[in-house]
Amino acid sequence: MAALRGTLLLTRPKSSLAGSCLADRCLWDRLHAQPRVGNGPTFDWFFGYEEVQELLLPLLQEAPAASPPRVLDVGCGTSNLCTGLYTQSPYPVDVLGVDFSPVAVAHMNSLLQGGQGQAPLYPRHPDSHLRFMQADAQNLRPVAASGSFQLLLDKGTWDAVARGGLPGAYQLLSECLRVLSPKGTLIQFSDEDPDVRLPCLEQRSPGRTVAVQELGPFRGITYFAYLVKGYY
Repeated sequence: MAALRGTLLLTRPKSSLAGSCLADRCLWDRLHAQPRVGNGPTFDWFFGYEEVQELLLPLLQEAPAASPPRVLDVGCGTSNLCTGLYTQSPYPVDVLGVDFSPVAVAHMNSLLQGGQGQAPLYPRHPDSHLRFMQADAQNLRPVAASGSFQLLLDKGTWDAVARGGLPGAYQLLSECLRVLSPKGTLIQFSDEDPDVRLPCLEQRSPGRTVAVQELGPFRGITYFAYLVKGYY
């Protein structure tokens, strides 16, 4: 969580965030409305798609060939995780990015359609799809049926929600596991130490295996990919 907290403090005055709850939608609306550092159309906490594509692509390659695997990015913000999958994956993929910030969702939908002075985004594979919708990751029922996604991505969302209390983070995990297919994979990207995160995931993910993979370091920080998988 240190990386997320440090990035936020660099983005906004320290006094405005010292007592802020990162589970507060209004805070994220304000942050997403700010001009992007470096004038790029997307902004990533931790790291972007390029740093984890070697982890994600094999999971897509293993998916059944009958239809593109469905991927859900919870708390997508204005990250390039969804757009990277859509524009760079050589395998077909059906991606849905959800965020509770309408500002973030509007920005990403505009980017997808060619707004903000950018060219429209096109898939690398002709059967790939990408959508963005406003939704609360702690209550995905309006947008996701049970067992409907083969791959779930959580890049820092648990970390942010947990700042408002662990019950919220546990509800987030419960919803992710509800919409995950029985043989699907949930990946939580975080800088939180495995000694802290693994017991939470193992206790709250019955019937699934939990593993961790070290990532980076990126910009001097080591991250972890926590993989929660169904039994095959």
